Amino acid sequence: MELKETFQKVKAASKTLGLLTDEQRNKILQAVADAIIAETPALLAANAEDLAKMDKANPLYDRLQLTEQRLQDIASDMRHVSTLPSPLGRVLKDKTLNNGLHLQRVAVPFGVIGMIYEARPNVTYDVFSLCFKSGNACVLKGGKDANASNSAGVELIHRVLITFGIDPNVVTLLPATHEATGEMLNAVGYIDLCIPRGGKKLINFVRDTAKVPVIETGAGVVHCYFDKDGDLEMGKRIITNAKCRRVSVCNALDCLLIHESRLSDLPALCEGLAEKQAKIHADAKAYEALKGHYPDTLLYKAEESEAKMKEADANVKSIWNTEWLSMQMGIKTVTSEDEALDHIATYGSGHSESIVSNEETAQKKFQAMVDAACVYVNAPTSFTDGAQFGLGAEIGISTQKLGARGPMALEEITTYKWLITGQGQTRA
Repeated sequence: MELKETFQKVKAASKTLGLLTDEQRNKILQAVADAIIAETPALLAANAEDLAKMDKANPLYDRLQLTEQRLQDIASDMRHVSTLPSPLGRVLKDKTLNNGLHLQRVAVPFGVIGMIYEARPNVTYDVFSLCFKSGNACVLKGGKDANASNSAGVELIHRVLITFGIDPNVVTLLPATHEATGEMLNAVGYIDLCIPRGGKKLINFVRDTAKVPVIETGAGVVHCYFDKDGDLEMGKRIITNAKCRRVSVCNALDCLLIHESRLSDLPALCEGLAEKQAKIHADAKAYEALKGHYPDTLLYKAEESEAKMKEADANVKSIWNTEWLSMQMGIKTVTSEDEALDHIATYGSGHSESIVSNEETAQKKFQAMVDAACVYVNAPTSFTDGAQFGLGAEIGISTQKLGARGPMALEEITTYKWLITGQGQTRA
């Protein structure tokens, strides 16, 4: 491996993190947050280099873009992480056996966490803050689209670490090449856990290629089901917020499922979407309900849209399992909650799902039957976020069931070890 020496340095540096107190870690995180604010012009200049190379129409443009406000939010999240209780040293189990042996299961760092991500420079800071707070070193592999932004961020972090006498190898940015990705995924013995954060293609590649352990942060094909007893004004607010708050994130709404008895309310439900110029791909019943009540230039028949998408990309399976990542969404009419649940089971990605209903039985059934990391009742899926859950900045949203699930923060990037204390006992 060409990067073997790099991985060796990170592994060695990770051992030194165990010597730091939580108070020291917190001071360093606060210092990095201060540096982000102080160096905002330089960070934005680096980001502008990346933005200049990307078409503004690209759904990834919004994810790539840093602004003064976004950098302030990143710094605020980092300061918040510094105030959270340390996840290390937590006693998860404590018992004494009949033979007198005292057992404790204690939370410890993984060691070295590898992160693969695309055009998301904010991830550079989020991953560093969470890994550093939890005593993990991190290896970052960003995409070429954000290379200048990521490099500027890591250089800033390194400068702060050096002033505190910390080995800067505890956070290392790999070259933005496919070869570096391959080496990272094969760095057995150096990287203890790899987390991919990006689109379906990236997730699948990492899962199929990696020889190191992987936690998937899957793509979000997100639904909201508006039930026959749903409140109209509440539904309008929830649907608009879930779709339009920020379209390029994985918790954004992709498909509205509406009970057929409420089709007459569909134009009112979509008023906020029209104001935001959202394109709608509607099935036949929903299309007829919206025709004449929604801008013609933004209303499409789902079957025609699907045919065009398949013609342009052979990998498109269905319009209903499309993660739009743009100001577009589908609308599907269902005859019952059971049909809505079947649709979600067929096309959902296990990320976040929501129901708008005032009927308690329907709410409980939805919560029990939907197989997703986050299941909402009368609230938008836009809340699926580590900071919103009070966890600090997140490292990703896990859609798998083995290990972490949902927003992954400090506790989710620690493992544990057993501590056994005896008084000379021997085993028969």
